[in-house]
Amino acid sequence: MSEPEPVEIKQEREDLCGNQDEEQPNVFEFCGNSFMQHNELASHMIPQADEKPFSCLTCGRGFNKSNDLARHIRTHTGEKPYSCEVCGKSLTDSSHLIKHMRTHTPEKPFPCLTCGKGFTAQSDLTVHMRTHTGEKPFTCLVCGKGFIQKTTLSYHMRTHTGEKPFPCDLCDKSFIQSSDLARHLRTHTGEKPYSCDLCDKSFRQSSDLARHIRTHTGEKPFSCQICGKGFTKQNNLTVHMRIHTGEKPYSCEACGESFTVKFSLTKHKCKNANQEVLRQ
Repeated sequence: MSEPEPVEIKQEREDLCGNQDEEQPNVFEFCGNSFMQHNELASHMIPQADEKPFSCLTCGRGFNKSNDLARHIRTHTGEKPYSCEVCGKSLTDSSHLIKHMRTHTPEKPFPCLTCGKGFTAQSDLTVHMRTHTGEKPFTCLVCGKGFIQKTTLSYHMRTHTGEKPFPCDLCDKSFIQSSDLARHLRTHTGEKPYSCDLCDKSFRQSSDLARHIRTHTGEKPFSCQICGKGFTKQNNLTVHMRIHTGEKPYSCEACGESFTVKFSLTKHKCKNANQEVLRQ
């Protein structure tokens, strides 16, 4: 028969281990909240779906992850730590660099079945298809305008809030998005980094080069679904659609006459102004 445990040792063991029948609270060291169950503590530690604990000190935008915030901050600082070894172009994010590298290879594994245009990423093809279908799944809750991409909606919202977080250091202008600032800076520097391989013209924007190349190829990727007429630019298709819909969004404040394009309204106002001068 074993000797009974000394009272002093028994007491010390109970002090260290605690009473096994008594529930001990689980304390989250970051906020001090206590929970009786481990699963309650685990749930508390997982951020809620709408919680964005990482905030940008420049514009106040919130993020779920610290690395998302780090990427966002580069849009303010202009830092582009990822450089292309082929052409030297710098980018803010490693995923953007991977996508850019595909522009140096002929491989475009995601073709559009409507117009044949190829894309380096499935996401680019998905967005492109909306130019054919007219789908605009992202809607502004303020004015109801629809957009093809979520990022475009985000930029549009700043037209309502007046936020322009990207200022030019060379003049007093500010811009809604970093790409607008980059384009604007070229008006100061005179830089035209996008050159046509078929002629000697250069452009400040890649989109201007793309439109220019269509003058060589004859490509008209924007087609009217009503009459089939093709256009080289999306905005030309938008104006053309007003012929079918009868929409005239530009109105003269003086006489109330409406026009399908802004240029026609400007021309109308000039004509009225000249007539007013002749009457005097």
